[in-house]
Amino acid sequence: MKKKILALGTAVCMAASLAACGGSSSSQTTEAATTAAETTAAGSEAGSTEGEAEETEATEAAAAAEVETVAEGKLTVATSPDFAPYEFYAIGEDGTPALAGFDMALAQYIADDLGLELEVVTVDFDGVLSELQTKSVDLGMAGLSPDPKREGIMDFSDLYYIGGQSLVTVKDNAETYNSFEAINKPEVSVGAQIGSIQMDLATTNSPDADIVPLPKVTDIITELLSGKMDAAYIETDVAKSYQKNYPELEIVMEVPYDQEGSAIGVCKGNEGLLAAVNASIAKAIEDGSMERFIAEANEQASGEKYEGLLNENGQVQE
Repeated sequence: MKKKILALGTAVCMAASLAACGGSSSSQTTEAATTAAETTAAGSEAGSTEGEAEETEATEAAAAAEVETVAEGKLTVATSPDFAPYEFYAIGEDGTPALAGFDMALAQYIADDLGLELEVVTVDFDGVLSELQTKSVDLGMAGLSPDPKREGIMDFSDLYYIGGQSLVTVKDNAETYNSFEAINKPEVSVGAQIGSIQMDLATTNSPDADIVPLPKVTDIITELLSGKMDAAYIETDVAKSYQKNYPELEIVMEVPYDQEGSAIGVCKGNEGLLAAVNASIAKAIEDGSMERFIAEANEQASGEKYEGLLNENGQVQE
């Protein structure tokens, strides 16, 4: 099922400023003439600064106009909202779910930076990859790692977040399933999200285990808590987020991975958009926005939230 959520992006606006300068008559005193000259110089300097600002805005507007997207005037982003603090639904006081997470905040930042309207398409994780492969969306943002195996269906932006991977179980099993050797047995069930890096890690590090692929991280957590699953591979910060609501979860070890970072999947071959996205990422990191997005997402993720797809009425599925 696919649900589209619209978020209005701010358009890039052009502002023009007019500066007026007055001449002095021959009867002015030297002091008055000097004051007038200083005023004129100041006005000239201000006009120059304003002119530079207008030129910068014009350049940014022109750059945004050169970026091609699947829908004119929009930045279409696919995400899988079951991956807090990256993307999830924060439940408001009135019970209304709203897309949240630092991926979504960064998506809005990029859309605003490019003068485009943000449109988010919510699908399961495997669907994010499919949407990019068919070029139905401009970007995929779902805590994606720049796996070389995916380079055939998408281009990757620069990294915007450095994370890690973990092996997770419940506290009662923490002494039993705490190593690759312990879980790499046919009688041990090990979970991972379909199509994810975690699935690759599961098949690499525990090929003899009973590997259980599930579409959502929430499904994996449910299986762990119910005792139907012994252990699972989960992104570290996502696991920590779940621990806040389910303290019985235990992160037993870090899982080595040579691409411990998140990038944005960009529609294959759209070099202009890729360059623009990288510029926006650099800007968000430099001005402190990315750090703020992460802090806010972690705070929201500690409150009431829902992870998964909404029903056809835009409501939390029971």
